[in-house]
Amino acid sequence: MHLKLIGSDCSNGIKIIKNIKKAEKDLKMKINVEEVPISLKEKYNIKVVPTLIIDGKKIFEGFVPTEKELIRKLKEINV
Repeated sequence: MHLKLIGSDCSNGIKIIKNIKKAEKDLKMKINVEEVPISLKEKYNIKVVPTLIIDGKKIFEGFVPTEKELIRKLKEINV
């Protein structure tokens, strides 16, 4: 699975990366995270960071999803 995280270089982006690693371990699946700096948010038409994009769709925008929220969403998408 491939994710893009816009705003990975902000404090909340770092928290999301930690939660993704926990979810990856719980789901026993490989998750590739492309970390996109805040400076490129206009390229992705993003107004609020951090934003997590999965399969070209904005999934979480402007907040830090919990590990449980990430797991639920990743299961929905991976079914």
